[in-house]
Amino acid sequence: MTQWQERKQVGEAHEVRVAAALRARGWTVQRCGQGTYAPPIQRALARTASALRYFPDLIAARDGELITIDAKDRMPSTHTDRYAISSATLAAGLLFTATHAPTPLYYVFGDLKVLTPSEVQHYTAHARRHSSGAWLMVATRQAHTFDDVFGTPAVQAA
Repeated sequence: MTQWQERKQVGEAHEVRVAAALRARGWTVQRCGQGTYAPPIQRALARTASALRYFPDLIAARDGELITIDAKDRMPSTHTDRYAISSATLAAGLLFTATHAPTPLYYVFGDLKVLTPSEVQHYTAHARRHSSGAWLMVATRQAHTFDDVFGTPAVQAA
């Protein structure tokens, strides 16, 4: 299995987990973005700098409110007290947010903590960047809890 295939499996499992957590809080959730495209389209997107590569993974609605989610998990060997966001992901997220306002975009990380693209930009504006310049590091303590952003799970009758 290639590293990309392994990352794809981790990412897809995280998307399923995030979707289930949202549904438990009363959200209607639909997959969208690159993961829903046919393999030839996915391969073509991988070779382009288009912001379509970074389109959100999920779209959800509850009581007339519409949100989008970019599910961001990481490989098990990379657990630290920081989230790594690629500069390209952040640029696309800021563009998406501006283009689709007032629909928010949320990054949901593997620990189910949440940040928006503008928060990532704010928290990393004066931070030391990864030596390649390709990654931004955000302290995990800056993130919001899933329940604070999306509500608590509905109590199910026994």
